[in-house]
This record gives sequence, C-alpha cells and structure tokens, in this order.
Amino acid sequence: MIHFRTLATSAIALAAIAAFPAQAQDAPDAADTAGNGDDIIVTGTRAAGRSRLDSPAPVDVLSGETLRRQGSTEVGQALATVAPSIDFKRSSAVDGTDAIRPATLRGLSPDQTLVLINGTRAHTSALLNVNGSVGRGSAAVDLNTIPTVALDRIEVLRDGASAQYGSDAIAGVINLRLREAREGGGVSATYGIYATDIDTARGHRSVTGEPVLTVSGWQGIGFGNDGYLTISGEYVDRKPTSRGDFDPRVTPSRVTSRFGDPEVEQATVFANAGVNVTEALQLYGWVGYQDRDSKSAAFPRLATTAAANGVGGIWPDGFLPLINTKSRNLTSAVGLRGDVGEWNVDLNLSYGRNRIAFRTLNSANYSLGASSPTEFYDGAVTYDQWIGGLDVSRKFDIFHSLNLAFGAEWRREGYKIAAGELNSYTGSGAQGFPGFSPDNAVDAHRRNISAYIDIEAELTSRFLVAVAGRVEDYSDFGSTANGKVSARFDATDWFALRGTASTGFRAPSLQQQYYTSITSVVVGGDVLLTGHYPPTNAVAVALGGLPLEPEKSTNFSLGGVVHSGAFSLTVDAYQIKLRNQIALSENIRGTGAVGDPINAILDPLEVQAARFFINGVRSTTKGIDVVANYKARTESLGTLDFTLAANFNDIDVTRVPTSTSTLDPAPTLLGRNRILTLEEGTPRTKITGAIDWAGDLLGATLRTTYYGGVNQPGTAADGSGDILTGKHVITDLELRYQPTKGAQLALGANNLFDVYPDATPAALNSTGVVGYPYYSPFGFNGRYLYARVGLTW
Repeated sequence: MIHFRTLATSAIALAAIAAFPAQAQDAPDAADTAGNGDDIIVTGTRAAGRSRLDSPAPVDVLSGETLRRQGSTEVGQALATVAPSIDFKRSSAVDGTDAIRPATLRGLSPDQTLVLINGTRAHTSALLNVNGSVGRGSAAVDLNTIPTVALDRIEVLRDGASAQYGSDAIAGVINLRLREAREGGGVSATYGIYATDIDTARGHRSVTGEPVLTVSGWQGIGFGNDGYLTISGEYVDRKPTSRGDFDPRVTPSRVTSRFGDPEVEQATVFANAGVNVTEALQLYGWVGYQDRDSKSAAFPRLATTAAANGVGGIWPDGFLPLINTKSRNLTSAVGLRGDVGEWNVDLNLSYGRNRIAFRTLNSANYSLGASSPTEFYDGAVTYDQWIGGLDVSRKFDIFHSLNLAFGAEWRREGYKIAAGELNSYTGSGAQGFPGFSPDNAVDAHRRNISAYIDIEAELTSRFLVAVAGRVEDYSDFGSTANGKVSARFDATDWFALRGTASTGFRAPSLQQQYYTSITSVVVGGDVLLTGHYPPTNAVAVALGGLPLEPEKSTNFSLGGVVHSGAFSLTVDAYQIKLRNQIALSENIRGTGAVGDPINAILDPLEVQAARFFINGVRSTTKGIDVVANYKARTESLGTLDFTLAANFNDIDVTRVPTSTSTLDPAPTLLGRNRILTLEEGTPRTKITGAIDWAGDLLGATLRTTYYGGVNQPGTAADGSGDILTGKHVITDLELRYQPTKGAQLALGANNLFDVYPDATPAALNSTGVVGYPYYSPFGFNGRYLYARVGLTW
C-alpha cells in the first residue's frame, strides 16, 4: 500500500535531487513547440500567457505531430502511447464497447475524466458500457470521433478540476485543440498489416495481413485580413483481427471465434473557423461529423447448439453472430470572444449528438425456430447535449498581478432508446445481441445551470495562489458546490514547488439512470439472459436499487518542477478519495431452488439474472507522475528530444454498497470480481521512454513502454479464475523522410518484438473463444507494420 505522505515526500525529494545536475546544464533553450516547457496552456488556468511548467497543477502538452507519428491514427490509442497516466483498452466480446472504447486517466473510470474541445465540454457517447470491460458502467466521451489530422495539440490536466469545469473532472481534463490555419495543407495515406506469431494456450499459428488503411488530409484557407478556415478529413478501413484460442469442442480443433478488433469503416470531417467582426471581437466556430460502421463478433454457436435450438436447418455448421453498430456523431459550436472594455469575454453555444443503431447479423432467434431471419434491427440509443456558456476574465495590477475570471453555463441533456424490430427481441431474442423492446424505450431529459469564480493571484514574482469555486443545480438530483485551492512557490529560477487541494463531483449520467435492456451475458462460461433495469424500477428496488446521487471526490496533489535550459522535470504525487461512487451491480441470479425469492422476481420476466446501478463505493487512489524531458539542438545531428515519463498508481476500494433489499438473504451487490477490476484492472506501473530525432530531411522515433501486470478477475472466490496479463515491454519504431514541404515517407512498427500478454490458461477457457486477457493495457494483436506516404504544401 502506498501512503500519501510518503508519496509527497518522495515527489519533493526526487525533484530536488534532479535539480542539481539540471542547474549545471548548458544546453540551448528548447524551441517553442508543443512538448517543451514554453508551451502556453489554456487548460487548468484562466490566466493568459501561463506556460506548462509555470502552472500550479501538472499539464501535459502533446503536439499533433507527436500524435500522428505513430502507426495508429486513433486519438485514444495515440494518447495512451505517449501519456503514461492514460490507458486505452482494446476490449473484445463486450458488445458495443468493442467498437466504442473508452480511455482511463490514473486508473479511474472513463467518465471521471472531463473531455473538452477547444475548451468547451464535449458530449458523451450514447453507449453505456455494461459488459465485462474496464470502465464497466460508464458512458464516456468517444475520443476517436476526432481524427488526429484535425488536431493542433492535446492538453491533459492531471488534477481534479470540478471547481473550474464542473461534473466529471475528478481524475483530470483532456482538452482537444483543433488546428487553426490560414494556409498550408497536406494529405497522407497509412497502410499497415499485422505480421505476428500467435501462441495461445492450445496451439500456435501465424498471421500476416488483417490490413488497416487510413487516408487523411487537411487544408488551411485564409479569407479577409485575419479569417481562417481549416478543413480536415479522414477515412479508415480496418479489417478485423482474430486472436482466439483453438476450440476443443470441435474436431479437428480449430479457431471458431473472432476475438479481437472489430471490422471498421469510418469517415470523419471537421471544419474549424474564425474571423474578426471588429478589431476587438472574433466570431469562431467548428463542426465535425463522423459515420462509423463497426462489426464485432459475439461468442460462436456450434452446430450442435444450433440444432438443439431448432435452427440447424439455417445454420448446419453453426454460426458466429456479428454485432453491427452504426455510430453517427455530430460536434458543433459557435461563439464570440474578445475584449469588451477592459474585460475579456467569451460567449458560446455548442451542440453535440451521438446516435448508435444496432443490428445483429449472421444470427438467429431460437424462439422462431426454422422460420427465424438471420439479420435483425435491434434499435438505437441517442444522446444529445446543448450548452450555452459565458466566460469573463480580467487582469488587474494588484500584488504582482491578479487575474479574475467568472462565468456561467446552461446545459440540456437528452437520452433516448428506440425499440428494434419484433423479431429482434421476441422470445429469446437475436443471438449475440437481443434487440430493445418497446418496454425498453426511453426519452429522458434534464437541465443544469452553473456558475463559477476563479482567481489567480501572483502575490510576488515567486509565489502564486489560485482559488476557484463552482455551484451547480441539476433538475434531477439537486445542487452541488465545489472548491479548489492551488499554490506555487518558485524557490529559485530553476526549482518550484506546487500543490492543489480540491473537491469534485460527477453527476450520474442519464444513461446510468434510464438505460434498460435484456441481453445475453457470459458468466463463468454460461450465457445468461440478463435484464438491465433503471435503479428506480420495481425489479431493481426489490433487489436493493435506490435513486442515484452524484459521486464526490477530495483531491490532493503536491509536486516539484525543475527547469533549466533544455531540461525539465516534473514530479507530482496525488491522492484522490472517492465516495458514493456509482457502480453496476453484479448479475444477480437466484439459486433455482423452489421458493427462491430472486427467482420469484425474475422468472415472470423470462430473464435469468438482473443488474442495475447503485451508489456506495468508496476508494482511495494514490500515485506519482514523473515526466523528464531534454531537448538538444545540434548543428550536425539536428534535434534530439529525450523523454522519460512514468505513472505509479495504486487504487484501494475501502467500502462497497450493501443491499437495502428486504429479501432474505439480501443479494450481494458488488462482489470480488467488480472490486478487483477497480483495483487491479489497470497497470499500477507504466513507464515510457522515447527518443525523437529530427534532422533536416530525416527523422526517427524510438519508444519503449513498460506495463505492470493487470488482473482480469474471475468469479471464483479463491482467485483461481483470475487471468493475469503479466509484466511486458512494448517497443515502437518509426523512420521518416520528412521535408517541410513536398513528398514524405515513413516506415514503422508498433510492438516491434511481437509481445503478447500472458495467454489465457486452457483450464479457464473451456470454449477456446478467448486467447488473451482483454484487460491487457497494450491490447493483444501483436506486431503491426506500416508505411505512410504523404504530401505537404
């Protein structure tokens, strides 16, 4: 167990120790590009002109070029590769979460990180992650709806910020900054294949193929004296991967599953624009749209199973159901900003919408027997969000300086579930993903108003104090108030101490409050028809459900900053205490015995298990973030950029909810499996070392990442069903021909040495469906080779 006092002491000591060699550095100053200490940030501060290393809280600045110099063009994957505190799982066989994967910051739930686009709150996905993945129970922002080609940079605030930005900012804030260009442009095409040896518990095979094609481009257009319009677009065609084990139930044994990444065809376009309407005011806005068509695989149904359920005539050799999600995502905003007298004002309105339609393909409804169709429309889920915001700030010549900011926000959210066709949900429903029935249909809304004040005072040239407070009122659960205090002391020109203390909250999402469905869930190898019920539904209440309340947090951080010449080092210790955390309950099922009270509730509903959301989890997260960077410019070799970054994280669940059910015995709401997923579902240690070399025409990036072990817990109380990923090192390499303008070429390899997590043991994989633990923080696809060609102008 890590103690916070020890972490804080270690943070200060490490920064101080590292300061001595840094003071003696005589390297040239780093260039003012994203990634070095001179980056001007807008996240975590409302004072103009503050740099990354001058802030009272830790902020990572990741340039668009850094994100694009990788084999993957997914924002979530690119972020996780370069930011040690972020993880991006590649889950499989978990329904819609296969296609819309969430990211985690500091091991916390994906919905406990706030995502902004150009400083404006982004809308969440309509998808609720309800199956056995890390982030189970969350409805998070889909980072991959914005292509890397549209980004200028990303700022990651690794600190609680609910007092500054509102709900969700418990772990921190990810701010996606779009390109703003009046000229220039480029196009590129990336083509990659997997060249990998797959060693599962029951056998070996090799794969060369499963290609991924990405074509992207952007163009900056100037108009008037200062207007800009930047248009970006991307097309992705990704074939599915398959990493399942050999199925011992068939003869001869072969791979019957498709356990891996889904098949994806995706098109995205973004436009970002701004123009001065007066000398002091700028009209700005952006709009982005994405259409994503994904097909992931459910568990295979063998020939014997098909025959036993009356569909053997349709599927004499068995079938593999495919879950087809069609996600359409809209992001837009318009605003007016600039100086009104001595005040800086930003008035904006934004709208976001995500609709996901579900189809089950290559399937059957057992209840319909030989007359069953093989394709089903299962219905759709939709989430939308309107936001109106006003931000006002002014700098005063008080003390050394004082910045006062205040503002207000209005937000309206909506969530809908639309029913599918009759054949998709009647009886046992479509195998793989039963459709939503009219009983599942939902149309819910809520509104929220909030106001904040944020003061940053430089009491002297070396001492900064910041105070922020925010009040919010929600139409469904009431009001919250949160505060934050930050301080920074520059002991010398090269060494500073910084720290923060804050409270935070996360409002229960509409998805958590209203989602309802009946679906097939695999529990201990059995497929159970499981009903998901709103917390206030009569079934949930009988089993212990209550109206949801907001999650609350208390955050502390303490760290040190060293900056001398081209060298910088930040070390920050943190503690996050969460209470009243929302969790998705166990799949509650009866014993089947005569008179069992749970079966008496579930049997009339024709389901075998039930689940719902519940408050009551308490946890403490402690850790240390370390980021060191040295950037050297040489006349003969060009620029060498060395980065070493690490996250050490420990999560301890200290309390779980107890059931208020009057049943005897009352069902267990949260068991060992859910607790260990929270505590051990993400790596406790992640260390990344990178060398980036940029010459006049040539360049290269070498990155190595160490991942600590992760536990994918099973259902056995003694831990015998747990699946461990093991500790592994992943190496990525890219070589580039990169003139500033003209033709460009890059060759690279992700996971150069073809490393996999430890294979799922055969004893825990009786069907052979899975090959590796899908909790693996670096996935389980193996070596990926790619080439990128482009043209810039």
